[in-house]
Parts: sequence; structure tokens; C-alpha cells
Amino acid sequence: MMKKFILALISMSLLLASGCAHIEEYDTEETADTEETTEVQTVTVDNPEYYTRFKNDGISINVYNWGEYIPDGSEEGVLNLNAEFTKLTGITVNYSTYATNEELYAKLKGGGSTYDIIIPSDYMISRMIKENMLEPLDKSNIPNFANIMDKFKSSEYDPSSKYSVPYTWGTVGIIYDTTVVDEEDIGWDILWDEDYSGRILMFDNPRDAFAIAENMLGYSLNTENSEELEKAAEKLKEQKKVVQAYVMDEIFDKMGAGEAIIAPYYAGDAVTLMDEYEDLGFVIPDSGTNLFIDAVCIPKGCRNKEAAEMYINFLNEPDVAYAIADFIGYSTPNQKAYEMLDDEVKNDGISYLDDDYIEEKTTVFCNLSDEANQKMQTLWTDMKSSEEQTPNKVIVPAFMSVCVIASLIILIRRYIKKKKDMF
Repeated sequence: MMKKFILALISMSLLLASGCAHIEEYDTEETADTEETTEVQTVTVDNPEYYTRFKNDGISINVYNWGEYIPDGSEEGVLNLNAEFTKLTGITVNYSTYATNEELYAKLKGGGSTYDIIIPSDYMISRMIKENMLEPLDKSNIPNFANIMDKFKSSEYDPSSKYSVPYTWGTVGIIYDTTVVDEEDIGWDILWDEDYSGRILMFDNPRDAFAIAENMLGYSLNTENSEELEKAAEKLKEQKKVVQAYVMDEIFDKMGAGEAIIAPYYAGDAVTLMDEYEDLGFVIPDSGTNLFIDAVCIPKGCRNKEAAEMYINFLNEPDVAYAIADFIGYSTPNQKAYEMLDDEVKNDGISYLDDDYIEEKTTVFCNLSDEANQKMQTLWTDMKSSEEQTPNKVIVPAFMSVCVIASLIILIRRYIKKKKDMF
């Protein structure tokens, strides 16, 4: 985070010093040569006229997305895509973030906030469709849907993509400190290894956490069997004694600072972390993992559906989809953007896995029944509030208790001595 802040300050200083920096308009003309050595990303669109419909209408849209999940101009040479959308269309983007699918769901269910764009994961999209929380998309307003790879155009969670357009995809694996942990030792069971007690992080959401435990126990990642869910919860409770903290985006700071050395997380974020910290590595366990798809949706109650569909179309311009994949490190479902990627990225073994592994050893989450969802949430809450404590939570209270007892003993001794002196 500090690195991004410093880079942003440097970028602002360079812009002020030059007094003339700008991003080229949306056409195919080449940018004039300058003394800048940093390659600045640019955006072109296939049909500029399409984006002029609301140019002077003063419209705004509210976008609710995962943290650090779109190029935001915070690094030198990187576009702020929301600002570029506004420049192109005249539509203001009000942007806010969430950390988990469950947080997003709770916010929408609770009411009080209106969003035009959300980007949930596969299983949550299925749940929202079932509960009538999403608007059907008018594909005539999203011509760039044609750029989506055929294999992502239809899915179990949203057949025919009636309610969603894929944004990114990826898998779950284990980020680790290469100076401490041997890659050959890494499987899901390392997250329970007492040799690394107090230096292990764990997902702070039930679906991802339960999936790891279910994989280790040989269960389906979409099990609804009550007994299997209970055994998975027991497995997670066993792990609790070695876990330093349950985290989501906090993983960036903790792994980057060396506060922890092992953590399960998403491949795209692993790529970002490894780019910043050379001692970090990433392994996708051979036993299998979750393959997830995050997709753009329009929730019920949105104020500007056509403007929201225009935003979805913008996200699927090849230049824009490429900029997203390049910045956040997640895999793109956009065929034209994929073709723009370097071969090194396509063959890194993280972002784009071997087709055989994907076919044989990955599972896409399905929406569970209401009963199974409630069961999992209850077990998760009970597990986190159970008496089994993480190392830090045990040591600190114990130390404080010892200090209090010692203080009381000293006070009692002083009182007795004072009494003796009086008589």
C-alpha cells in the first residue's frame, strides 16, 4: 500500500513538472513523442459513437466491487479506468468496495444502498438469481459480450449468461515465504502444520475455508451433507490453534511485511504479491482446488440500467479487459484481451492452468440450498467463537493474567509489611 502511495506521489510530481501530460482520445492516432520513458496505457474503443448516448445527461452510476479489483491510476503509467469511462461517456462513477461475497449479499439484503453494478462470484450469482435480486441483461446494449470466450458464455450458475457477464476467473492456492517453506512440502495440510503455528493465515469467509477442509476430507466442494459439513467444521476448529488471523485483503500487508509465511488465497492476488515481494511463491495443490468466476451483474433496484450496461460493455473492450487482467493479475475470459497477453503470462502455470488439470481437478462452486447455507454459516460462526484460541489470543490474556496476579501479590505483601511496622 505504501509503495502504491509513493508511486502515486511521484507520478503527480512528474505531471505537475511537465504541465502537459494527457491520455490520447479514443481513436487510433499515435500519442505524440515526449521525454517520458514510462509507457502509459491507452484505451481505444471499437465504436466511440455508442458511448455518447448519455454524454450531457448528468448521469451517475454506483459500482460496488472487490477491493483492488480494477486499474485505479494509483501506479505510474496505469490508467484510472473509471475516470476513463467518465471521460468517454459523461457518466460519473461512484465506486466502493467489499471484501467478501457474504458482505456484498448482506449489504444488498439489508437495503439502504442502491447499486447499479456489482461483481459477485459464481455461487453468489446463482443465489441472487434464485432470490430475484438481479436484473436480466439486455445484450443489445452489451455488444462486446461477443468478446467473451465461448467456454465462459454458459455456466451452471447462470445458463446463457442471462444475468451476468464474466469479469475474471482464477483458482485458489497457497502463498508462501520461499525462504522458510519448501515448495515440495506444500499441500492443503500445511495450513494445519504446528511447525508454522502463529504464522499461518486463513480465509475469513466460510465458503472458501470450508472448501479447503472438504478437499482434505475427500468431500465434494459443493456438499450439502449435514454430517460432512460438521466434520469440515471440526477440521477447521482443529486448525484454529495454529492460525494467526482470519483475513481477506489484509493478506497483502501481512504477507508483504513478513508477519505471516503461509496463506491460502486467489491466484490473481498471488501474482500481484509476487511481483512486489521476490521471496513469495505460490502453489496450487495437486489434490485439487476451486475454480472461481467473478462476473458483472446489475442488481434489482438499480437507477440507471442502460448506463450500467454501457459500463459492462466498456469493461469488455479489448484494451480495457487487457488493462484489468494486466493490473490485477487475474485471468481474463475476454478472448481478444487474452490474445494481447505476453506468452510468459499465458504459460506461467498460475494464471492460465493446463486444461487437463482444470478438467480433472478443479471445481466451480454451486449455490447450496438455503438449509446448507444456513448450516455452514452457523458452523462457521460457532467455530470462530469457540474456546479454541489462536496463539496470540491465548498468550496475551495469559500474560496479562500473570501480571495482574503478580501485582496483587506485591500489594498484599506491602500491606502486611505496613501492618507489622505499625505494631
